[in-house]
Amino acid sequence: MSMVTAEHLHKVFGRFVAVWDATFSIDKGEIVGFLGPNGAGKTTTMKMLTGFMPPNAGTANIAGYDILDHPLEARRHIGYMPENVPLYDEMRVYEYLDYRARLKGITGSSVRQQIGYVIDQCGLEPKRSNLISTLSKGYRQRVGLADALLGDPDLLILDEPTNGLDPNQIRQIRELIRTLAENHTVILSTHILSEVEMICNKVIIIDQGKIKASDSPENLTRNMRAAGRVSVEFKGDLDLITKELESYAPVKKVIHEGTLPGGWHRLLVRAEPGTDTREKAAAILMSHGFPVRHIYRHIPKLEDVFVEMTRRD
Repeated sequence: MSMVTAEHLHKVFGRFVAVWDATFSIDKGEIVGFLGPNGAGKTTTMKMLTGFMPPNAGTANIAGYDILDHPLEARRHIGYMPENVPLYDEMRVYEYLDYRARLKGITGSSVRQQIGYVIDQCGLEPKRSNLISTLSKGYRQRVGLADALLGDPDLLILDEPTNGLDPNQIRQIRELIRTLAENHTVILSTHILSEVEMICNKVIIIDQGKIKASDSPENLTRNMRAAGRVSVEFKGDLDLITKELESYAPVKKVIHEGTLPGGWHRLLVRAEPGTDTREKAAAILMSHGFPVRHIYRHIPKLEDVFVEMTRRD
C-alpha cells in the first residue's frame, strides 16, 4: 500500500525551475533516503508534500488524501521536521510540546498521553523541565522529532535531522530514527550517504529538479558501471592474458594499469554491470600456470551511485 504517491509535481520561482515533473511512490513502512546536491529540489519537494507550498502543476496523495483537494486530511497524517527546527528558547521542553500539541488539535487527556509518549520515544525525560535555550544541538533535534511525532502521524518527513551534530549525536539520532520507523513511514533528507545505506530500504535521487532514480540501495549499486569491475594482479604474459580476458563475452574492456616491482601486472577488467568475472579470470591464469596475488571485485557504494547520477562532467 502506498503511503505517498507524487504525480508530475512541478514548481517554479520566476524563471527558476525548482522541481520538474517529479513522480515517485513510497510504500507504507518504508524508510526512504531523499538525496540530491544542494539546490536540487529536495526541500521544495518536501514542502509541497507537507502542504507548506503548493505545486504549480501535478499533485500528491498522502495516505490516500490529495494534498490539493483534501489538504487538512493529508496534513493530519504527516509529521514534519524542518532542517532548522523553529523552537521557542524561553519555553521548557514540556511547555513547548504542550503548546505544539494544542496547535495540532490534540485536546483533553490526549495531550498528556501524547506528550508522555513522544518524550519517552525521543529520550527527552531527563530534559523535560529544562529551558530549550539550555539544550545541546542534539537535544534540540530530539525536541524537533518529538514535535513531529505529536498526533502519531503515519508519515515522518525529516529534513537534515543530523545537520550540525557531532558523530555521537548522529549515531543517537540514527538509532532513534530506526526505532521510529518500526511504526511510521519515514522520508529522510540528508547529505550523509553512509547514514542512508545503514537505515534506508529505498533511495530517491533528485538532481536539477528531476527525479533521477527511485529504488533500493542494493538495486542501484548492482546496476552501476562500477559493479562489473574486477582488479587482477599476476605475473606472466600480459598480452596473452589481456587477449583471453577480452574474448570473454561479458568483458567490455581490459585496461593495463601498470607493472609493479617484481614484474606483477595490474589489470582492470570492465564487464557488464552485475557480472562477476573473478572466477573466469582465475581459471584463465591457472590454465597457464601464472601466479596470482590479487583478484578483487569492486563493490560500489551509494556514494558512487550519487556521483554518477549528479556529476556535471
